[in-house]
Amino acid sequence: MSLPRRQFLSLAAAASGAALTSRWARADQAKDLRVAVIGVNGRGQAHLAGLSRYVTAICDVDAKVLAQRVGKFEADHGRQVAAIRDYREIIDSPAYDAVAIATPNHTHVLIGIAAIQAGKHVYVEKPVSHNVWEGRQLVAAAEKSGVIVQVGTQSRSARCLQQAVEFVRSGKLGKVQYALGTCYKPRPPIGKLDQPLAIPDSIDYDLWCGPAAKVDLYRPNLHYDWHWDFNTGAGDMGNQGIHQMDVARWFLGHDALPPRTISIGGRVGYEDAGNTANSQVVLHDYPDAPIVFETRGLPRSKAAQARWASGMERYRGSQIGVVVQCEGGRVYSPNTYTEAMAYDNDGKQIQHWTGGGNHFANWVEAIAAGDASRLNGPVRDGHLSSSLCHMGNVSHRTGQVRTAEEIAEMVSSNPLLSSSFDRLAAHLRANEVDVDSAPGALTAGTWLTIDPTAEQIVDNAAAAKLWTREYRAGFEVPQVAAQA
Repeated sequence: MSLPRRQFLSLAAAASGAALTSRWARADQAKDLRVAVIGVNGRGQAHLAGLSRYVTAICDVDAKVLAQRVGKFEADHGRQVAAIRDYREIIDSPAYDAVAIATPNHTHVLIGIAAIQAGKHVYVEKPVSHNVWEGRQLVAAAEKSGVIVQVGTQSRSARCLQQAVEFVRSGKLGKVQYALGTCYKPRPPIGKLDQPLAIPDSIDYDLWCGPAAKVDLYRPNLHYDWHWDFNTGAGDMGNQGIHQMDVARWFLGHDALPPRTISIGGRVGYEDAGNTANSQVVLHDYPDAPIVFETRGLPRSKAAQARWASGMERYRGSQIGVVVQCEGGRVYSPNTYTEAMAYDNDGKQIQHWTGGGNHFANWVEAIAAGDASRLNGPVRDGHLSSSLCHMGNVSHRTGQVRTAEEIAEMVSSNPLLSSSFDRLAAHLRANEVDVDSAPGALTAGTWLTIDPTAEQIVDNAAAAKLWTREYRAGFEVPQVAAQA
């Protein structure tokens, strides 16, 4: 008796647990892997390049983008690929063994779980999720299935960072005290329309929205600027900063969510259609070694806005990067992911590591071997680091507007957070943002108390509501993880 492919794979996964459930069980068969890349307007172009040998289908809801990418791929590689607008055709087809997902954040888990349950391997971009709850469902689906799921935190494959992490964890700089991540990235206003954005006929907007609320948009651009709308994105902390959050957590060895988190920030310095913070400080209060993360979208001063991109600040040499402070010195990891440096407490460089890595190749190698333990960016790590971004935003969204004086008093008992906030306030004053007059320009987020084992909010109904979302009919993320 023959079984439908999806049913066969489901039964095989249940029977074998962590065993590989697709036909890719031997390393010498990796050359025949058939990958569909879903979402190719932005980061997906890197997927097409990095996985070109295996790509057999390209999928995007924007017909114009799809035609462009298919045409270029076929011209570059001399072979035809399938052009598909609806990802569900890929999920239901036995013609594809794996998917690489580079769609907007809000559809990552929906597509990822569907692919996993169809027995397909998954490479999913960062952040893996739109919220903490659905990220946990993706992890559970991956762990139950036996397929290979990699997250696009490509720094994990960088040889220099692997060596630097080992150096810090071995104690060569003494006890780790804290990690500071910075995302000082130029973010001018995205504009604001008087009338709703007219969505081109070439875009299937219903499918683009997927789980998110289908609403009128007042920003000029549908694509990319979804990052700055909580309905679909997570601000720069979840866009660029997820990389630095992940590197910080990796160095510190934290393998769970922190027991407490707080955010201070706002979207300040201009008015546009975005609602995510462009200026923000988040503290993840791990008891032994906290993580502080700073987002700044404005340049160093009001005058520097004339040359926005070149006018960004640095702190301790870091514009976009991570500083890991230890008793005997610090390690700095810039966002190139090809080098890292260690300094003693006198500022003398004592180590310099170089060398990147190939995150796509690591995924393919793990698929070929049928061994998820070979992954450099396993889904659970991606989920935890993505959750740190979401937690900061939940604190922010459940907070209240306060003056700088009120916030300074509120955080005065925490020297690390207090110092970070003082520098943020000075930065905003230099940009002529009034943080001092009542009611204030910044939101003092609520202190979130978290049960790290259950990955749930404790005694905060407003925050618990943002731990997940209301899913649009027909695009619900299934519950896979058991309730704690």
